[in-house]
Amino acid sequence: MASTSGEEEQLPIFGPSERNGMNRLRHIQIDSCLVLQDRKAISHLLAASEYPSDDEAVEKANGKRTAAQQDLDSKPAVKKKRKQPTECFLSQPEEKQETTVKTKRRKKKKISDILEKSAPKPGVPADLQNLLTQHFGENRSVIEIEELKLSDSCFLPANDLTHSFSSYLKEICPKWAKLRKSHKEKKSVVMLVICSSALRSLELIKSMTAFKGDCRVLKLFAKHIKIKEQMNMLEKGVFHIGVGTPGRVKALVEQDGLCLNSTKYIILDWNWRDQKLRRMMDIPEIKKETIDLLETSIIKLCREGSVKLGLF
Repeated sequence: MASTSGEEEQLPIFGPSERNGMNRLRHIQIDSCLVLQDRKAISHLLAASEYPSDDEAVEKANGKRTAAQQDLDSKPAVKKKRKQPTECFLSQPEEKQETTVKTKRRKKKKISDILEKSAPKPGVPADLQNLLTQHFGENRSVIEIEELKLSDSCFLPANDLTHSFSSYLKEICPKWAKLRKSHKEKKSVVMLVICSSALRSLELIKSMTAFKGDCRVLKLFAKHIKIKEQMNMLEKGVFHIGVGTPGRVKALVEQDGLCLNSTKYIILDWNWRDQKLRRMMDIPEIKKETIDLLETSIIKLCREGSVKLGLF
């Protein structure tokens, strides 16, 4: 309602039940005014319905606004994280790795493993015969292999692993003193000992002290001794025993520095083993040189009966 004195219009305050009743009446009046097309009345009624009818409602609204504003002030400003662009990769199908199964290699049997299971056996003439047959079996005819075979009469008694070198020499050569005195030929020796190395040669020379007596011993190996020096010594002096390696003995025979026609005994250091438990015939180089020496010179003299072959 408008006042005549020009003062602002004051809205009456109603309770909730009265307010609902008044709203219904206003809606009814709005509908009637729409019919009468009274725009001024519609706007007046709408303005009257927007005002709150209760002081408590106003206070609650003001309290909610102040609380919301305090919450915003207390919370720190959160910066929105920018999403970093992610790189796209084309995923390729993984290739299946072929699982290769490694075949287990068989371990080669070592000489030490064999000797642990069984005691070493002394060498016999049959071992030498079998070695020659295996070496020449593929490249020689049956007739040639028969010519390389030696009868039992060509061999001296073999060492049974109980003898020292001096005691073995005394057993196979009881008449050594007589042979030593009768030998006066140069470029030759009465007894030839063949072993695997120069160090082994020196050991054998020391170990035959009880046997050799005052006879002369010649070192026939290549370590620290030139072949020309050995040839000069053989030409100028008389030696009874020669101890050396098969390679140097073979070279001296081929160069006419050493003649085996006056030799009576040839001893192979068959059973001795080095630090790796190898015998002289287990070392490929020594084996080849020994077989070559046997083929070229010694086997022929043994078949003629002038030389006896022993396995120590």
